Amino acid sequence: MNRSRSKAVFLDRDGTLMWDPGFCSDPCQVELLPGIPAALARLQSAGFKLIIVTNQSGIGRGFFTEAEFWMVQDRLQELLKPVEIAAVYFCPDHPDRATNCRKPGPGMLLQAAENLDIDLSASFMVGDKESDVQAGVHAGVQAAIRVDPSADGLAKIGRNVWVVPDLEAAADVILRLGD
Repeated sequence: MNRSRSKAVFLDRDGTLMWDPGFCSDPCQVELLPGIPAALARLQSAGFKLIIVTNQSGIGRGFFTEAEFWMVQDRLQELLKPVEIAAVYFCPDHPDRATNCRKPGPGMLLQAAENLDIDLSASFMVGDKESDVQAGVHAGVQAAIRVDPSADGLAKIGRNVWVVPDLEAAADVILRLGD
């Protein structure tokens, strides 16, 4: 029996799904960016698994613990209901450590693809930093999308790289390309 693999949208967390207060360690600091639940619901309804891939160097720097990271993550999930995040991958490494798990390395995406039977060529990476885009490109996703609130509409800046002003516009691109 030939089972088809799943498609996914890999999502950065801080600055993409929620405001980035800088090394977020307190669930009270979690505030969704505008339009996030609706955009994610559209993607989930279209059959995409939603997977968070996030660098969390605050752990490696000693600013907060892994337990505090998970408390923040739990609060984020509460705010996203009824949208379900299929999995969360995080890299606690300090930026000075060159590891494959830390974006721009593709390690978290590759691990998720292996664990969850994801077809990377039918999947997308969305984040607010160039390192997010690079991680997606290195992993071989269909397209990488950078969310930049200062962007004036939609712009294609590379073969499979887009810049959009918000996650709602990213969802539009994904749903158009993902058909």
